[in-house]
Amino acid sequence: MKTFKDLGLIDEIVSAVSELGYEHPMPVQEKSIEFLLNNIGDVVALAQTGTGKTAAFGLPILQMVDAHEKHTQALALAPTRELCIQIANDLKNYSKHIKGMKVVPVYGGESIVNQFKQLDVPPQILVATPGRLIDLIERGKVDLSRIKFLVLDEADEMLNMGFQDDIETILQTTPENRRTLLYSATMPKEVMSIARKYMKEAEEITIGKKNSGSENVAHVFYMVQAKQRYLALKRIVDMNPDIYGIVFCRTRQETKEIAEHLMKDGYNADALHGDLSQAQRDTVMKKFRLKNLQLLVATDVAARGLDVNNLTHVINYNLPDDVEVYTHRSGRTGRAGKTGVSVTIIHTRERNRIREIEKMINKTFEQEMIPNGLDVCKKQLMHLVEKLDNVHVNEEQIGPFLPAIMHRFEHLSKEELITRFVSEEFNRFLDYYKDAVDLNVQQDDRGREKRGERGERGDRPERERRGDADAVRFKLDIGSADGISPKRLLGILNDITEDKTIRVDDIDITSRNSFFNVPKVQADKVVKSFADQEDVQLTVVSSSRGGGRGSRDGGRGRSDDRGGFRGNRSSGQGRGGDDRKRSGGYGDRDRKDRNDRGGDRGGYKKGGDRQERSSSQGGERKKRW
Repeated sequence: MKTFKDLGLIDEIVSAVSELGYEHPMPVQEKSIEFLLNNIGDVVALAQTGTGKTAAFGLPILQMVDAHEKHTQALALAPTRELCIQIANDLKNYSKHIKGMKVVPVYGGESIVNQFKQLDVPPQILVATPGRLIDLIERGKVDLSRIKFLVLDEADEMLNMGFQDDIETILQTTPENRRTLLYSATMPKEVMSIARKYMKEAEEITIGKKNSGSENVAHVFYMVQAKQRYLALKRIVDMNPDIYGIVFCRTRQETKEIAEHLMKDGYNADALHGDLSQAQRDTVMKKFRLKNLQLLVATDVAARGLDVNNLTHVINYNLPDDVEVYTHRSGRTGRAGKTGVSVTIIHTRERNRIREIEKMINKTFEQEMIPNGLDVCKKQLMHLVEKLDNVHVNEEQIGPFLPAIMHRFEHLSKEELITRFVSEEFNRFLDYYKDAVDLNVQQDDRGREKRGERGERGDRPERERRGDADAVRFKLDIGSADGISPKRLLGILNDITEDKTIRVDDIDITSRNSFFNVPKVQADKVVKSFADQEDVQLTVVSSSRGGGRGSRDGGRGRSDDRGGFRGNRSSGQGRGGDDRKRSGGYGDRDRKDRNDRGGDRGGYKKGGDRQERSSSQGGERKKRW
């Protein structure tokens, strides 16, 4: 097995890496470092999250950048503030023995004045989020005309967040003779397009199979009635007393509700979503990294760029609309050679979704049964016994109190003492689960769901109890890249249906599509209203009866079991990002609505004294809301 020294890295870098506890390079690091140090071409590297991609590009760049030249020679782009900071910190650690090397991160959500000061002396390596970088370029604080290396880290995440226009703008400001290094967990067509357009004879480095899941992650699913998801979640958590994981939900409202109910029920949990200020977000993440929280309940957008080691589980409270998002979720566990479990809670109408994911990640899901009350109690009891058996006893501190304690319990036998102590610690589990029902979906010989018991009604969140059995989920082929925000989407629906009484719930907007629920009694009117529309296409994703999967774009079935957002949501409540707000605005770049509310989508207005700029996509989509 090769060492970092064997790869040709200089002593200063090898020493820094050794001090961090790394002896042997991971596969993506070995292949990337050797190629970059010994060749002059570009690189496209496909590897799962947590496989050491930062060192894969960072170590050779640090060696090839000249610390004596006081201008920016390398740029690393990242999709989120957290990932930007993480990359910069890693590069600083790797370069601590290289005299004169300066690494500066710039990102949204931080005072731009402070970042101006850091850029007064240009760093050799700049790490940036796209929005803030363009701001700094336009203000004349960043010069990319002499960079030798451009890194696109988590490229698929950046494009999924709607940064394609920004990336192309940045690429056009860099010299043609630069080396471009693209690192990604998956290879969707948008990433392939960037590679073909801006990279020259790139070397492809693939660790595992393309778009596949990590080899260290086990994939399991539990099937329950939709209204019993929360009860199932609690049992899964209770069956894993040492769990340290992320629970993924579709919407920020659901994220808040699930986190609140977990905290109310005594779990160490908190929420991470786009409504949090940066200070609140930092506080939650600090507690989670210190393991003061066992569970972080998050939306996909809020969790992008998080770097947390040693997660034991990822729990998909709901499956994502886009199958590729599952790869990113599951890749947050099983990192750095450790094992992890990706758990998915589904109902009967979502089995086809599991098959879709299996095909994409080249992994097989195992169906497991929701544990019953006896299983949970036994697991928790043995966990308590193991903790007692392994507890560290400080004889010096506890010694003075032992005579009084022994005297107090001298009338009890050893068996009675153990029984009482365990009961004191364990009675709440016994009380809670003594009448627990079977949550597993029972099926007949034809695979159809049998009607079971109603379950422990009192413990379900209000929205879980209420459910949404009469909803139809729709998809429109327009998204945030078209300037769509929740408020704009509601305006489009009102305009086309000419009916402001239609209830729209559970809005979810991606870069290319918009998803929403409508009550079944109003669904026909929505379908008929969109039938004659040429500029936007409506697809039925799923209904409460299983529905039909939309035929256009391979629409993925998804049945919803919740209430969700009401129609009076404001644009400020769109899906939250960190460097850019996904709805109604563009974060630190102070952009207004990309379409300026209608007409040709060929341009958008920008705040402050900056110039109006046209989009390269203008005119391609006719009217395109």
